[in-house]
Amino acid sequence: MTHNAPQKPATSSRAKPLSGTAPIPGDKSISHRSLMLGGVASGKTVVHGLLEGEDVLNTAAAMRAMGAKIDKMADGTWVCEGVGIGNLKSPAHALEMGNSGTSTRLLAGLIGGHDITATFTGDASLSKRPMGRVITPLSDMGATFEAAEGGKLPMTIYGAAKPKPIYYKLPVVSAQVKSAIMLAGLCGDGVTTVIETIPTRDHTENMLRHFGVTVDVEDLKDGAQAVHLKGGQGLKGADIYVPSDPSSAAFPAVAALIVGGSDILLPRIGMNPRRNAVFVTLGEMGADITFENQRIEAGEPVADLRIKASQTLKGITVPALRVPSMIDEIPILSVAAACTNGTTYLTGLDELRVKESDRLLMMYEGLKACGVDCEMGEASLTIHGHGKPPKGGTTIKTALDHRIAMSFLVLGLASDEPISIDDISPVATSFPNFVSLINGLAHDKVIQ
Repeated sequence: MTHNAPQKPATSSRAKPLSGTAPIPGDKSISHRSLMLGGVASGKTVVHGLLEGEDVLNTAAAMRAMGAKIDKMADGTWVCEGVGIGNLKSPAHALEMGNSGTSTRLLAGLIGGHDITATFTGDASLSKRPMGRVITPLSDMGATFEAAEGGKLPMTIYGAAKPKPIYYKLPVVSAQVKSAIMLAGLCGDGVTTVIETIPTRDHTENMLRHFGVTVDVEDLKDGAQAVHLKGGQGLKGADIYVPSDPSSAAFPAVAALIVGGSDILLPRIGMNPRRNAVFVTLGEMGADITFENQRIEAGEPVADLRIKASQTLKGITVPALRVPSMIDEIPILSVAAACTNGTTYLTGLDELRVKESDRLLMMYEGLKACGVDCEMGEASLTIHGHGKPPKGGTTIKTALDHRIAMSFLVLGLASDEPISIDDISPVATSFPNFVSLINGLAHDKVIQ
């Protein structure tokens, strides 16, 4: 999606019961990491089920620009011929990251640990997102930066010739920052340690181990943990099977819960304990979700999710400690909460304000416009459900945010009147077939 791409409005209307099986695209977080680590591994990495959304394709382009050979095969797999850790080269042109904060922050770590120079650019949404949270620790490791005011894109990184190991306590709960530090630490000497007061998603640790790197995790007091990585370890190419993305699965899941009579199956959904909190929370709200055929694939737990419409969803208070493991799913969880009977209270939402948009404000304003009774605090959202879907009948401004766009299109499937969004284009960053998948489950063009 380009900076000045024309808007593509879309509208969703009340749907009949959803039914059928819906294959969900590959996990975005794991897809990013498979290309990055495959690009600096020695030998061949074969990736099965890669998400081919714009964000991930931007990661592939960036790794190619720095010397990795990455190609899609005729059978749909992606093959990476890595350059080996420490052997990335400076790209000839700026790396265009589009809308992807994950790509930008993780690649900043990888580049920060190499003796190379690279410039990042992005779309209007990404250019507003804070990069200071990675600039600070990577500067401590020896990288230097030139960035726009406020530590934002465009940003140039001058990687460290010999990155220094650091002991760093995360000031914000962020898997992206943790991962950036670890990726920079791969090229250093000595042990780099990241302290998390609240453990975040651990895909980077899992995948590093899959590539043959030793990563140690130490449990600390009060639920905190320390992640230790010794620099100088090489990565060996590996086969990767990307599970279906739980964040993407949450959208058709909530659609099935709030559209009466629905019964759908979502196969191979990633069930990493630090990623599945939205389904745990929906279960506490009374959702009819069954986890079938639970298994481990390539080091990640997966399951097939059977979801049936739930007419008795209830409001709950969501534990603040759970929020970091489902921060991307808060918008669609808010849609479910709007259709419950009772009050749902969400707090600890600070990070929601620095995502692709200020998602806390966007959801509050959008829900109010749809007739939902709700209140917003500095880092909280209170949603009062009245036992039925809201009125709808409005147009939502998405601010180039794919999850805001999809959330309100899902709400429109159950609301009294259709809900429109100003631009569906950003959805391609994470869920390219979202519209066709929902329309397929509805057996009708309920989104158009």
